[in-house]
Amino acid sequence: MIEIYKHELIVSDSDIDLVGHVNNVVYLQWMQDAALAHSSALGWSAERYQQHGAGWVARLHQIEYLQPAYARDRVTIRTWVADMKKVTSLRRYHMVRNDPPKDDPNGPLKETLLAVAHTNWAYIDFSTRMPKRIPSEIASAYQIVSDQPLQT
Repeated sequence: MIEIYKHELIVSDSDIDLVGHVNNVVYLQWMQDAALAHSSALGWSAERYQQHGAGWVARLHQIEYLQPAYARDRVTIRTWVADMKKVTSLRRYHMVRNDPPKDDPNGPLKETLLAVAHTNWAYIDFSTRMPKRIPSEIASAYQIVSDQPLQT
């Protein structure tokens, strides 16, 4: 079971806005990509949810931007499930830039926290579009991490 999932990427030129840093909407896409990758790694791909006729929809996204990211930056999104209730689940994210140390380019990478975020997801029946109790086989696939760890 993967408690905290690491999703790594390199910022592309198309992620950059007129201000010269990663556009705010891109962070939301990274969050969705990381959540889907984590779910798939636990055996719950989008296709599997389709077969079950139910899956997740976002109820709320909250992002606190702390530092900018730029083209070609190496970014790691850490995501985990913080709670799982009857029909909702809270997923948290920490997005960090991985910088080589200035004094030793071959030394260990230094992490700069770019943003912290969370999404409140609701589990719905695709045919009725109504909330549905989260099946135990899905809930048991996720390890609940109740706090916001900065390292793994």
